Amino acid sequence: MIWNHSHLPYTISDDPGQLQHDAVYALLQTTYWAGKRSKDIMMQSIAASFCFGLYHGSEQVGFLRVVSDYATFSWVCDVIVHPEHRGKGLGKWLVEVMSGHPKLSHTNMLLGTRDAHGLYEQFGFQRMEMMRRISPERLRERSDEL
Repeated sequence: MIWNHSHLPYTISDDPGQLQHDAVYALLQTTYWAGKRSKDIMMQSIAASFCFGLYHGSEQVGFLRVVSDYATFSWVCDVIVHPEHRGKGLGKWLVEVMSGHPKLSHTNMLLGTRDAHGLYEQFGFQRMEMMRRISPERLRERSDEL
């Protein structure tokens, strides 16, 4: 599906063939949560996810990824808009499109983030405590950094 912004020259697409992997990788490398991921890991994660690309003309300037069973649960992750395109409500639009998508809108959604809580709360996300498991490999990587 393709969505056209009502008054700005931007589109969102859920077509995986439109994703510009180099642009997505460059965006994610600037983040606190994915900055150390290899391109191979990023490609694996995209292949196993439902993704949305944000485009300004033919240039990809944003990304949002969802891991879902499409029945009961969706994990929203890797939400990012290029710094030069922020402040226009594009992140909000990405989340709006994703949360209303017919494949996802009926699922319970989780999101882990340190920032933009106000944005996600507009779409019904609530802060809550949760547990997580870090893989032994990731724990070794972290101990190597110390």
